[in-house]
Amino acid sequence: MDLYEYQARDLFEKHGVPVLPGVVASTPDEAAQAAQQLGGLVVVKAQVKTGGRGKAGGVKLAHNPDEAREAARAILGMNIKGHTVRRVLIAAGADIAEEYYFSLLLDRSERRYLAMCSVEGGMEIEQLAAERPAALARVAVNPLIGIDEDTARVITSQAGFAADVAERVIPVLRALWDVYKGEDATLVEVNPLVQTTDGAIIALDGKVTLDNNAAFRHPDHTALVDKAAEDPLEARAAELGLNYVKLSGQVGVIGNGAGLVMSTLDVVAYAGEQYGVGPANFLDIGGGASAEVMSNGLSVILSDPDVRSVLVNVFGGITACDEVARGIVGALELLGDQATKPIVVRLDGNAVEDGLGILREARHPLVTVIATMDEAAAEAAKLAGKGE
Repeated sequence: MDLYEYQARDLFEKHGVPVLPGVVASTPDEAAQAAQQLGGLVVVKAQVKTGGRGKAGGVKLAHNPDEAREAARAILGMNIKGHTVRRVLIAAGADIAEEYYFSLLLDRSERRYLAMCSVEGGMEIEQLAAERPAALARVAVNPLIGIDEDTARVITSQAGFAADVAERVIPVLRALWDVYKGEDATLVEVNPLVQTTDGAIIALDGKVTLDNNAAFRHPDHTALVDKAAEDPLEARAAELGLNYVKLSGQVGVIGNGAGLVMSTLDVVAYAGEQYGVGPANFLDIGGGASAEVMSNGLSVILSDPDVRSVLVNVFGGITACDEVARGIVGALELLGDQATKPIVVRLDGNAVEDGLGILREARHPLVTVIATMDEAAAEAAKLAGKGE
């Protein structure tokens, strides 16, 4: 889960990372009140989970509450790379002497953590890595040790910090490790990490990604979820324990196993080219799915207004085809007249004859059974094309 900047700032403060005071506002008047509370120069920053805020006009300076109000009025509601701004962070200003960069992330390819650091912060790190790769230090971090003082010294040395500055940066890097480890993050990034004119080291802008697989250890993280920005179908699927991702197409897809679902998406995309349609979602009901799980998945997909047809592609193993068939029939019975979208079913494997028998006995007018994945995908794409 990606966090907003203000949420990252709060986690930084919780773990002892030096940050500037900040107040979140969702209206222009709240922004003015926050500026009054903080006093002096403030920065009004759009809160969206994407980069490029500054270039899009989503970051503005304000010298007084009235300017903060006008800045917030201009930023709130703005669309930045498809993200609507619903909140702004009113942050205290700082007299910046130098800007640095630091990040700690999960390097899956090497099965370790990777720290990246540079004395040239404030710019897009991808640009720095491409244009001046030598200016970006990359230091492997042992997961069993983390960023202790020795590792922090290696990082600051390779990044090129002056000795006196390094002594002030090292405690901040160790605190950022505490954020990474303590919150089960997969990314902690600070850009820029600044030195002020009085020599203080401050995390001026932060980005944090949390590992959803560790959510059971952090019940407090549920408060960080932005319900307003969530796709309602994805939120409903999550409540039902379904592995669902909304896509932009018109053919709903249900399968068992991520590999099978991914290959089904490819086949649907190919088959849909001639009809101008594509897959509408990723939904993996997983191994050993019950009729209830199948029914829940189908009801979520059928409630998607973008979906014009549904392809159920199941190769029975632990997941038995008769359970899948019962789930399809049960979902259609529950939905009744609300179910209007055609469903193409391809079943194979464990208990396939029983599953096909259940579907034949039900004789539901919306259900078409087809023997192969390619033919089923072609039929689902064709039906979606007709439903335009």
